[in-house]
Amino acid sequence: MGCFRASTPAPDTGAGIEVDAASALADQPVHLRVIGLTAGETVTVSSSATDFTGRRWRGQARFRADDRGEVALDSAAPLAGTYRGADGMGLFWSMNPVGGDPERSWFRPAWDVSRRSYAVNIVVTGERRRPTTRTLTRRWLADGVGVRLLTPATDGFWGELFLPPPGTPRHPAVLMVGGSEGGASLSEDAALLASRGYPALSLGYFALPGLPANLDDIPLEYFAGALRLLARQPSVDADHVIVMGYSRGTEAALLLGQNYPDLVHGVIAYSPTIRAAAGSWTKDGRPIAEGVIPLDHVDAPVLAIAGSEDLLSPSAQAARELDRALDAAGTGRPHRALIYQGAGHGVGTFPYLAAGTRLDHPILRSTVDLGGTRAADAAARAAGWREVTGVLAGLTR
Repeated sequence: MGCFRASTPAPDTGAGIEVDAASALADQPVHLRVIGLTAGETVTVSSSATDFTGRRWRGQARFRADDRGEVALDSAAPLAGTYRGADGMGLFWSMNPVGGDPERSWFRPAWDVSRRSYAVNIVVTGERRRPTTRTLTRRWLADGVGVRLLTPATDGFWGELFLPPPGTPRHPAVLMVGGSEGGASLSEDAALLASRGYPALSLGYFALPGLPANLDDIPLEYFAGALRLLARQPSVDADHVIVMGYSRGTEAALLLGQNYPDLVHGVIAYSPTIRAAAGSWTKDGRPIAEGVIPLDHVDAPVLAIAGSEDLLSPSAQAARELDRALDAAGTGRPHRALIYQGAGHGVGTFPYLAAGTRLDHPILRSTVDLGGTRAADAAARAAGWREVTGVLAGLTR
């Protein structure tokens, strides 16, 4: 658990809050402990943060101190609160928007290259005790990580390229491809991967300036060019370039694996589909046929991650079909389908941000039900992200 640093309370007035990492990457769990209590005393531990719109979010849990007068959040189940069961990061993912609907709200801190972190305040209160506060810093970028904005006018692509500090040994790289929401929706994910040494490019392919307005007739050559650009970076192990797709982005990821096996050395598919939609993709100027995507040329490991209760698309079924199709194709490469029980379409990606189960879709201009529960999605994100970073670590020389 590491060496704790304590915030010492004044005698008999405030509890102490210990934390192993007051400043940590946003996808890194922290280990909190409340000390200086009396055995059996009940206290409330609260969390709060501000999203990019200025709206406040809050979580809380009420605990009973153990015989040592302590509450270890990793192992203590709340008596009541915004989450149930022992969960050291429960106060983070279970925050609710003040005055808002948590099922339709998504906590998004302010994010750009000049704002590389956000704050979460932890407060302990109890009867006849002065409140004790500890502020934790959640970072998007490790020190030295570089960010380069790519534009169609100057680079031929729209995206954000995140590179580890100069001098970092070559690592596997990841091309991040979002879904039907458009834009470059996986930039935070790319930033966190680069902070762990993995160069990453969050690529936009429609609904951005200079790009198509809709997911129509997107050329696979656009993605192939981005893969080549990524592979040329000095910090990239060009033999291990991965495509990570989410939802409709998994169509692009699988099509790239099938059509450019020399460029794609792994596929990670969140909430996948195994079918190409009509009119969405082209190659050599010709439309990609609607239907099941062939996989016989895929020469790379494939990891599919889905939630059992996805209501937006049958992604769990697709993940299983993908696994079976890769078996039938006889690629000889490892592949897995991970189905997280109770999770919905929001099964990914990185953990610990509060997220709803219904989304006001920016392109469809309607509210879509993603299925699952907030708790199941949070557990799936934590487990799935460990699998993803484990895959990347396994490819590291």
